[in-house]
Amino acid sequence: MPYAAITGWGQALPERVLTNVDLEKMIDTSDEWIFSRTGIRERRVVGRDETTTSLATAAARQALARAGRTPDEIDLIVVGTATPDDFLVSQSCLVQGELGGNAGAFDVGAACAGFVTALSAGTQFVTSGVYRRALVIGVDTLTRYVDYTDRSTCVLFGDGAGAVVIEATEEPRGLLSTVLGADGAGHKHLFVPGWGALVPESAELFPEYRPYLQMNGKEVFRFAVGVMGDAAVDAVKRAGLCFDDVDMLIPHQANLRIIDAAARQLELPREKVWVNIDRYGNTSAASVPIAICEAAEAGRLKEGDNVVLVAFGAGLAWAAGVVRWGTAGVAERADQYDETATR
Repeated sequence: MPYAAITGWGQALPERVLTNVDLEKMIDTSDEWIFSRTGIRERRVVGRDETTTSLATAAARQALARAGRTPDEIDLIVVGTATPDDFLVSQSCLVQGELGGNAGAFDVGAACAGFVTALSAGTQFVTSGVYRRALVIGVDTLTRYVDYTDRSTCVLFGDGAGAVVIEATEEPRGLLSTVLGADGAGHKHLFVPGWGALVPESAELFPEYRPYLQMNGKEVFRFAVGVMGDAAVDAVKRAGLCFDDVDMLIPHQANLRIIDAAARQLELPREKVWVNIDRYGNTSAASVPIAICEAAEAGRLKEGDNVVLVAFGAGLAWAAGVVRWGTAGVAERADQYDETATR
């Protein structure tokens, strides 16, 4: 069976920057309090003209341009998101409508673990030979569901999108192992009330009710510290590697203390761990692909490098995997269709 190499990557972030100093003017908090507990200094927040679709499409166009592919060459689009723009139409279809082409399209709902889960799903279609190329996107606009009077949650989240193109290759590149798991009994620790059959108000009152994200921070933190490191270690073993073979850890950016705990389990020094939580906060499903883009653009990911991806989120769900970076064995790519899309 072929592998599924990452041949293109892209990211998109809202224009508005919300700093800890800005939050000091809104709620009873401080820059020192937020940073010492989370590692966050600022985050991006969508404006009136920015949507899950607009961010996902922008990231996708960058990824396609870097891969040298057009939308017509993509066989499948998989989007990991918890905040689609439409209740009925999948977010992947909305993105496909913007990009063009006739690729198959479906969404993955695994919250902050959405991108790694979507990458696993997309990879299966390529490695099985069903499709040759797929576009995988992680995107969320969770700030639309954040209560800015609740300092325990509003300081944590930001918005964004990241995308990758994966293509068939005979060389061992792309996702080499996958670890997926969930503890559904923990769903009550991180959720947004007011959707579907769990709406607490009557149907008559729902139009006046805006649901906000609810989180039991202590329980989520305890869960995350355990599962992030364990899942990463499991992914390394399933890939047939040892800790010394790991060149980079790209974790979900939820809390700096959780990231440090995962790095310790993998016995990795900080220089081998990509951290951008200080600038973006927790961007949910966009967290890991944004970090991939930054690491790649900084020249920190080289041909043949082994990169561990790991994330956790509402569900409670988790996902991890080892990606071997590079494009060895991928068929010759087309000329870039829009160089300006990467700028």
